[in-house]
Amino acid sequence: MAGQKGFWDIENRLAELSAEGDPLEKLSATVDFEVFRPILLRALRQAGPSRLGRPPFCPVLKFRMLVLQSLHGLSLERTAYMVRDRLSWMRFCRLGPGDRVPDVNTLWDFREALIKAKVLDKLFSRLNEAITKAGYLPMGGQIVDASLIAAPKQRNNDDEKDAIKAGKSADEIWPDEPNKARQKDTHARWTVKQGKAPAPGPDGKTPPAISIPVFGYKDHIGIDRRFGFIRTSKVTDAAAHDGARLREGLIDLQNTASDVWADTAYRSVKNEDYLEGISRTSRIHRKKPAGRPMSRAAAQANAKKSKIRCHVEHVFAELKSRMGLVVRTIGIARAEATITLANMAFNMKRWVFLDTRTLPA
Repeated sequence: MAGQKGFWDIENRLAELSAEGDPLEKLSATVDFEVFRPILLRALRQAGPSRLGRPPFCPVLKFRMLVLQSLHGLSLERTAYMVRDRLSWMRFCRLGPGDRVPDVNTLWDFREALIKAKVLDKLFSRLNEAITKAGYLPMGGQIVDASLIAAPKQRNNDDEKDAIKAGKSADEIWPDEPNKARQKDTHARWTVKQGKAPAPGPDGKTPPAISIPVFGYKDHIGIDRRFGFIRTSKVTDAAAHDGARLREGLIDLQNTASDVWADTAYRSVKNEDYLEGISRTSRIHRKKPAGRPMSRAAAQANAKKSKIRCHVEHVFAELKSRMGLVVRTIGIARAEATITLANMAFNMKRWVFLDTRTLPA
C-alpha cells in the first residue's frame, strides 16, 4: 500500500529524537528504575490480588508513568493520553506502538496502592541511595525551607469551618451528603503569604506589603549545598509553622558537613538547642529585634547567609513553575503522594543534569 509506514520508519523517527537529545532517553539511561521494583511489588501484594481479567501491567511501567506525570504537572488522564500519543514518552515507558497503555483508572488504583502501603518514603529513600551510590554524596551542609502548594479551594460556611478545625471528618460534617463529603478536603488549610513591600511612592512612603491568601499544603525540604538534591522532605497543611518542622526529620544526619542554613522562621531557642544536640552548626538568619533596628553586624551576617540559602528557592521554582506542581486530589495522604513524587522527579532531573553537564577542562 503506497505511503504506508513500517517498523523501520518508527525506528528512524526515534533515532532522530535521540540525535536531538531526547531528555527522557537521558533520564532512562541515568536512573535504573528496576531498583524500585521490589518496593512496588511489595506494595501491590499488600493491596491484594487484582480483580481484573486481563494480566496486570508491569509495576515499573506504571511508576514510570507517575514520574512523567510529576515531571510535567499533568493529570492522570492526560498522562495516559500523552504516553499513547508521543513516541518519546512511549519509549521511556518501554512500550511499542501496538502495546496496551494503562488507563487513568489503572494509574489511580496503582497510586492508591502505594499510598495504602505507605511506601512513598521508601521509594524516596531508595532514590537517594542510588544518587549517593552514583557519587553524589550529601555534603557541604544543608539548606532547609518550605513552600506553599496550592490545592482546590473549599467554600464552607462558618459552622463547617469550625467543625473542620475541631478535627471532624468530611463524613461526620456532611452525613446526609456523601457525594459532597467526597469532594471536601478537611486536611488542607488557608494561610496568608506575605509578599514583598512595593517600592516607595512619590511621597517617599512605602505602602504595606501585599498579603496573598493560599489554600493547600506545604512542601518542607532539606537540600544538600554541594549538589542541590532534595535529601529530606515532609508534607503538612499550609498553616503549619515552618520552624517546628525542623525537628521532625528535616535534618540529614548523613551530610558530611554540619552547617544548616534557613530563614528567620526557623530561628528559635528549641531549634538552636536541637541543632547543638545533634552536632549541627546553625547558620539560621537572625530576626530583627522588636522595636529596634537590626545591628550592622547581624545584617551583614544575614546577607552572607542569604547568598547560600537562596539556592533552595531555585528548587521550588523548578517544582512549581517548570514542573507545574499543584495538588488536584482530596486529603493529605494523596497530597503527600503528589508532592513526594514531584520531589523524586526533581531529583531525577537534577541527577541527569549533573551527569550530562559540561565540566571545565
